[in-house]
Amino acid sequence: MRHARRRTVRRVTRLAAVGGLLLGGAMVTQAAMASEPPGTSAVPFSATGGAPGTGASLVSELGTARTAGTWVGAGGRTVVAVTDRKAAAQVERSGAVAKMVSHSMNELKAATATLRSAPRVPGTAWVMDYRTNQVVVQADSTVSASDWSDMTKVASGIGSFVRMERTKGTFTTRINGAVPILSTGGRCSAGFNVTNGQTDFILTAGHCGPTGSVWFTNNQGTQQLGTTVRQNFPGNDFSLVQYASGTAGQGADIVAIGNGNGVRITGVSDPVVGERVFRSGSTSGLHDGEVKGLDATVNYPEGTVTGLIETNVCAEPGDSGGPLFSEGIALGVTSGGSGDCTAGGTTFFQPVTKAMQALGVQLIVSKQAAAQQGASPAPSASATHSAIAPTTTSPGSTTPATGTATGTTLLARLGDPRNIGPGMLVIGGSLIALVATRWIRSEQDRKEYRRYYSTTWG
Repeated sequence: MRHARRRTVRRVTRLAAVGGLLLGGAMVTQAAMASEPPGTSAVPFSATGGAPGTGASLVSELGTARTAGTWVGAGGRTVVAVTDRKAAAQVERSGAVAKMVSHSMNELKAATATLRSAPRVPGTAWVMDYRTNQVVVQADSTVSASDWSDMTKVASGIGSFVRMERTKGTFTTRINGAVPILSTGGRCSAGFNVTNGQTDFILTAGHCGPTGSVWFTNNQGTQQLGTTVRQNFPGNDFSLVQYASGTAGQGADIVAIGNGNGVRITGVSDPVVGERVFRSGSTSGLHDGEVKGLDATVNYPEGTVTGLIETNVCAEPGDSGGPLFSEGIALGVTSGGSGDCTAGGTTFFQPVTKAMQALGVQLIVSKQAAAQQGASPAPSASATHSAIAPTTTSPGSTTPATGTATGTTLLARLGDPRNIGPGMLVIGGSLIALVATRWIRSEQDRKEYRRYYSTTWG
């Protein structure tokens, strides 16, 4: 009877241990597979009209003769500049803040058109400042006194709402971002991964190199990344680098932000004035700032670029083409600016939506993000852009950066203690139970053997 009980206990212990091994193995596998970077899909560029009730939709509804821009105000509230009381009442009814101004968007645009028609002066830039209801003209240190005098006369002829400013530093393109790409023309940054449905590309700055430029991932020129197949600069500042392999690979929806980390990109949109934004570059890393203006014009030494995003985010040579984003939403690629990340400065970005539309490509995002958005375009005026205070905005969902062409293997994920901890504890305990059961059985068998022969021959 005693032997039967012992056998029963041993069987139950062995079965429990085997069950523990199976359970632990399932836990480890599930954790590892859950940490696998999801597959990717594509979303088109966003519509510019904006969601109902947002600043963009109100401006579209009221028209450019009765409005003069929109921005994120104190506490994250949407502010719309209006020129009449009826428009102000409509804005207030929608839950936004109305600000009465003297000059409409039509007047601001007419002023910039006049500036553009004047003789071109390298080292100058201008942008519509929605919050002050002015057009701000800037000139860097390379602009001569005579040229500055000529531009001042042009501005005076337009009206008192044109403000003239001298800036420190020099407006230059930022050749030499998130991941460095190299060619004989210099070093630039990979911006965002896009696709035309058949081939994958890197969207980066147009001034980085002409069509036909060959890009590498190392200084020795032995690891070819791809070739520039489309370029637009000056005028705009974007280009497409086609992957040599034809595919961006795993991690295509992630932009690097330094220290082995990245931000998962979930959509694409246009920014809002006052929005807090983040820029990543291979030279200076991750930096943040605020959108100061839209539709900016910059007269680089190489030529004039229009329709840019103006920010106070710093950048340095080598950051060109790097991504601008907020809350995981792609906004722009680094074009140029003045200053550095020690003293600060102004940086301009090519809007991603405009580049994607011109190139006929879509942004590569995770399948989960694409499924959440469905067949509709990524929102152009989500809560991220119009209802979150600038100081509370984040870059987006942080994740380990795997690069654009390589992913994490299953073996590596199984070796990650963050994934396997609980499962390995169960497996370890089960193995100990099995070994202990085997040892106890051996000891019991040895004792029974001794007792038997002691009785028989003693």
